[in-house]
Amino acid sequence: MPRPLGELEDAVMTRVWQWNRPVTVREVLEDLQQERSIAYTTVMTVMDNLHQKGWVRREVDGRAYRYTAVSTRAAYSAALMNEAWAQSDNPAAALVAFFGMMSPEQREALNDAIRIVSPIPAPPEEAVADKGADGSEARER
Repeated sequence: MPRPLGELEDAVMTRVWQWNRPVTVREVLEDLQQERSIAYTTVMTVMDNLHQKGWVRREVDGRAYRYTAVSTRAAYSAALMNEAWAQSDNPAAALVAFFGMMSPEQREALNDAIRIVSPIPAPPEEAVADKGADGSEARER
């Protein structure tokens, strides 16, 4: 399970995930500077740390690196939720409490997700006549 991202790591990864393309330190820096005062070397260090932790891969592009996310924000969020749930001494109670905190929109998203991952039960098998290769009913021998 990955450790939760720090505040600055999350700010950097948010951009990498949102842009969904290889990014440079300079691009991330310029976007972050719209919200805060931050140095190029700070962003470079954070992105290097994210690379060392396995969150991003990088490839050389001239004298710089281009960074790409290794997984999605959804996968990261799922791993955090799974880890938190696994830490409970009563997983069922933890789920009930978690579901109780959900908004109606979140419950709807949960129901949609359950429909996606749960197999749809097959209809009961009915007596169906065997068909031959030509589509005609096979005769009992």
